[in-house]
Amino acid sequence: MASKRGKQTARDMILSMAVISAVAGIVYIFVPHDDKANPIKAVDYRVELVTARRAAPYPVAAPAGLSKDWKPTSVSYDREADNGWHLGFLDPDGKYVAVEQSTSPAKKYVSEVSQDARNTGRTQQVAGETWQRWEGPKYDALVRHDKDATTVVTGSASTERLAEMAAALRTS
Repeated sequence: MASKRGKQTARDMILSMAVISAVAGIVYIFVPHDDKANPIKAVDYRVELVTARRAAPYPVAAPAGLSKDWKPTSVSYDREADNGWHLGFLDPDGKYVAVEQSTSPAKKYVSEVSQDARNTGRTQQVAGETWQRWEGPKYDALVRHDKDATTVVTGSASTERLAEMAAALRTS
């Protein structure tokens, strides 16, 4: 009797698995899914920007007037980490661009946020401001030293896109 019962249990388990697999297959077929959809979600950075502008000992920069093709992806302000402000974007070409500001010592800070980029000794005029050009194996950067903080626009995007972000920066 036990052997007959064991055969029925195994048979029932196989039938159950077949039914579950069929239902899962039907659900997969009829549930819409977009393989080309970008999994990175846009973030709303307005609250963090207001908070950082109140707390930071320097004028916090954020872009104004960029096209809707620029997608904000990350934001943070950390008072404990030398008042570090970070705002990350994907540019219209899908490349990464970040705005970084801090009261941290400039040379170490710029190298850190730009993934080991180095100062080229060249400068670039962007919207009437002089920015230093840094180049690196992973990210390039535009760097501006102000009296109270260092501002870095860095990322994997082209130099033109970095300059576009730098030109859009406003502190109020």
